[in-house]
Amino acid sequence: MSSTLDPSVLPDIILAIAEQRRVADVLQQIMEAVTRQPGVALARVWLIEDQELRLRASAGLTARTDGEFSRVDPSQPLKLAHIARTGEAVVIPDLSRDQEWVRHPAWIRNEGLTSFVGHPLRFRSQVLGVFAVFLKAGPSETCFRWLRMFADHAALALANARAYEEIERLTQELELERDYLREEVAETGSFGEILGSSPALDRMLRQLEMVAATNANVLIQGESGSGKELVARALHTRSARAGKPLVKVNCGAIPRELFESEFFGHVRGSFTGAVRDRVGRFELADGGTLFLDEVGELPLDLQTKLLRVLQEGEFERVGEERTRRVDVRIIAATNRNLRAEVDAGRFRLDLFYRLSVFPMEVPPLRERRGDIAALVDRFVQQACARFNVPRPRVAARDLAALEAYDWPGNVRELQNVVERAVILARGGTIEWPLFTRSAPPRPAPDAAGVLTERQIRDLERSSVVGALRRSRGRVAGKSGAAELLGIPPTTLASRIKSLGIDARPYRGGN
Repeated sequence: MSSTLDPSVLPDIILAIAEQRRVADVLQQIMEAVTRQPGVALARVWLIEDQELRLRASAGLTARTDGEFSRVDPSQPLKLAHIARTGEAVVIPDLSRDQEWVRHPAWIRNEGLTSFVGHPLRFRSQVLGVFAVFLKAGPSETCFRWLRMFADHAALALANARAYEEIERLTQELELERDYLREEVAETGSFGEILGSSPALDRMLRQLEMVAATNANVLIQGESGSGKELVARALHTRSARAGKPLVKVNCGAIPRELFESEFFGHVRGSFTGAVRDRVGRFELADGGTLFLDEVGELPLDLQTKLLRVLQEGEFERVGEERTRRVDVRIIAATNRNLRAEVDAGRFRLDLFYRLSVFPMEVPPLRERRGDIAALVDRFVQQACARFNVPRPRVAARDLAALEAYDWPGNVRELQNVVERAVILARGGTIEWPLFTRSAPPRPAPDAAGVLTERQIRDLERSSVVGALRRSRGRVAGKSGAAELLGIPPTTLASRIKSLGIDARPYRGGN
């Protein structure tokens, strides 16, 4: 006696399976369809995952997917492993006589099983897994063809379901990233709103209002901690691109080998570790604004790659030949003098002109001392809310000391000092660090109120040396000199070198 499956029901079964969009639903349909057929005692599907066969569906005699054969190494001498390894079907017409593949003859006898048919689940040239059935009678030729055709369509449905799930996962990731980026636009940034009414700030804000409504590229220059990122956010939110994302890239933090992937994206398998497609920053910012922070840190060879996409608006993902177009406005920021970097051969002149269509200068905090009171009030309010502490009082004499200090770390340093002072506040009054009570003497300007280049350099050197002394020669890390000055460690290292300062005498000192 042999098992015969009805060919007339196969089209409806295949259609029902093909309509599923999730792997779990496809597997359920496979199990239901096969176990309804006469003579089928047990149906199972193993899928290849992480280089091993894993039992993902079982119906008939048992619905359990654990046990001895729940995980199978394809290199083992088992019929399932043979099917997965070779892509060839295995048919055992009489299980009671088989000496090669049957592992548990007693179980075969107890369940009254007669035959076995196993087919590879093959999609194109790839074996996705194994589809196997145990029958109560020997398989007829019609039964074998029925199961083979069924396995082929099941493999196609599984491949499609996996693709749908991957598309859904990637779509969700992109939506989450897009939502995150839009939330960043809505945030006020590290320094809160742009506060102040000093003449220096007022001049900058007038420039901001003029250029914000255009699509011109903007180069924001200013000292570290002066609020360049906040200005970039204000430019974006006041532009016609405000409904699209503002995407930030810290050019000084991108490893050279990941530059193209970070900016332009990559496709799966394009290099070691590229386990999935990735959208680059230019593509994420399409229709919006790309903020290139620390743009002066880019090495020359990477500047060339950036220049091409700025000129042509075209790029290719790493490992992909398709050319993509984007519409992106560029806002760049740097604490370096890019004109001087061009003269020194460290920055491309054509890239400088491309970025600095409209240059803006963010004034340092020492040039807007009249804004310090408003900034302190805002930072105290924010710190109290963040740390859940009562709001302390700020004495007038302390506010005068804060306004007298030069703030080499600018607004970022002021914010850090305020937060530390709020944490240390006792008795309802803020106790400020001693250095704000006795501000370091500033070089005396000439009669016209102008500092010479030598005086400015001496002031900068004094500030760096003071930070190295307080950090005991440590440049990076918590409480390091870079953190005290409110600048990146790479920037401080360059500054130490340019000023000819030896940090070694300060290590371990007082």
